[in-house]
Amino acid sequence: MPRIACILNPNARDGLSVKQWDLFEPALNEAGFEIELLRTEYPGHATELAHGLANGEHDMIVAVGGDGTVHEVASGLRGSSKTLGILPIGSGNDYARAHGIPTPRGNKFPDMQAAVDILVNGTDRRVGAVRIEGPPAVGHPSIPDPEHHAVDGEAEKPGNMVRWSFLEIDSGVTSAVNRMKNEGKFKWIRGQLKYTALGIRAIMGWKNQPGWIKIDEEPGEIVTFSGLFCMSQCQTFGGGFKVTPGAAPTQDKPSLLLAFGLSKLQMLLIMGPLEKGTHIGKWNKISMRTARKLEVKAVDSNGNPSDQSHNPPMYVNVDGEAVLTTPISMSYHSDQMTVRGAASIPNE
Repeated sequence: MPRIACILNPNARDGLSVKQWDLFEPALNEAGFEIELLRTEYPGHATELAHGLANGEHDMIVAVGGDGTVHEVASGLRGSSKTLGILPIGSGNDYARAHGIPTPRGNKFPDMQAAVDILVNGTDRRVGAVRIEGPPAVGHPSIPDPEHHAVDGEAEKPGNMVRWSFLEIDSGVTSAVNRMKNEGKFKWIRGQLKYTALGIRAIMGWKNQPGWIKIDEEPGEIVTFSGLFCMSQCQTFGGGFKVTPGAAPTQDKPSLLLAFGLSKLQMLLIMGPLEKGTHIGKWNKISMRTARKLEVKAVDSNGNPSDQSHNPPMYVNVDGEAVLTTPISMSYHSDQMTVRGAASIPNE
C-alpha cells in the first residue's frame, strides 16, 4: 500500500479546502493509499513540514490547496528525490493546471476522481526552479513581515532574502494589485470583480519610474516601468490569465514577458488580452522570449543602475506572494524537483 503525506492548508479557498478534503479522503482510500494528513498552522509551515518529510519513507508528498500551498511544499522538497503530488483546491491552481491536473470549477470539483487517478498512475517529471534574491518587502498591519526560510539558502548580499519560484515571478501593476489585495483593499468585493477594481485602482495610481534591466549576459538597458514583467515556467497565473502563452514547466529556460512604456489607457485595455493570451506584440511594447537570468534595479539621478530600492517600492511577487522589492536578481536552475502530473501536459 503506497504511503502518502497530504499537507492541507485549511484556509485555502476561504476554508472550502476542508470541505473538499472530506470528499478527497474517501477517494484516496479507495485508490489504495495509506494517508497521513498534516494541517498547516501559519505561513511557511508547509515548507517546514515538507522539508521534514523529504527524506522519509512516504512514497509521495501531496500539496492540498492552491498555488501558495504548492509553492511552500515544493520549497521544502526542492533538491530531494521525493515526488510532489497536487490536489488543487485553492483559488489559483495554476501550477496544477500546468501539469495537466484538473482543477475546481467554482465551488465544485467535477473532475476530482481524475485528479486522484493522476496521483495513482500519473507521469513523473523533473522540473527546474528560479532562485530570486532581493530586499524583503516591508510588512503591513494585515501582512506579516516575510521570514527567511533556511531551506531557500542564504542571500549573497546582506539584508536580502531568497525565495525559489516554481510558477512565476512578476512585478509592476500585477504585483501592486496583489499587494493591495493582501492589505485588504476592496475586501467587501468578491470574485473576479475584486481583481478588476484593484487593477483599475493600481493603474490609475501608478507612478512611472525609470529602471534598469539585464537579461542573461546581454548589456543592461534603461526602461520605463509602466506595465509589468514576468518570468514564468507556466503559461498562466492569477487563476488562468495566460500571461506567457506556450510556456511549460519542462522547458529548459523560463519564458520572460516584458511590457514596458504602456500608457494608463493601454494598461487598462490589456487586462482582457492578458486573460486570453493575445497580448504579445500589442503596440510594439509587449514582447516574450526565453531567458535564464534577469536583474532589475532602480536608476540613480545620473542614469546609472542603483542598489537602492525604487521609491515608491516596486513589489515583486514570487508564486503569488508579494515578498520582495527591487533591486532583484533571478537565475534558473534545472533538475530541482519531481512533480507527478498527467500523461500529457499543456505545451509539452
